[in-house]
Amino acid sequence: MFLIHAALRAPAPGVQLPASTAEFIRHLPGAEELVEHVSAHPGALPDPVVGLYVLADGLAEAERRTEDLCRRALAEVRALRGWRVTRVGVPLVAPYYEQLLQSSSGRPGRIGTGPFPST
Repeated sequence: MFLIHAALRAPAPGVQLPASTAEFIRHLPGAEELVEHVSAHPGALPDPVVGLYVLADGLAEAERRTEDLCRRALAEVRALRGWRVTRVGVPLVAPYYEQLLQSSSGRPGRIGTGPFPST
């Protein structure tokens, strides 16, 4: 199983991703065979993101299935017409952890303010 993100571009500036986007995708015919869970992140920047836990034998297949399913949803679900897929891939979490390390102690590589356990 792979977590794949699909970024979606609005048809016009200011258009919000529908609240039911995850449900629309999850309930497409055949989706239940490919997807374990779907969640939507309408506030993601620069574009809203849909996250799918996809069953596949490999990463390339999971990304292809995600893109196919999202493109199908954009074509078949009236509330999603006009939206487009801008990128599909595995989310990178390294920037999040780097920011967490920096903000928690003020020093790179440290999570807490105390001494290292080995000192």
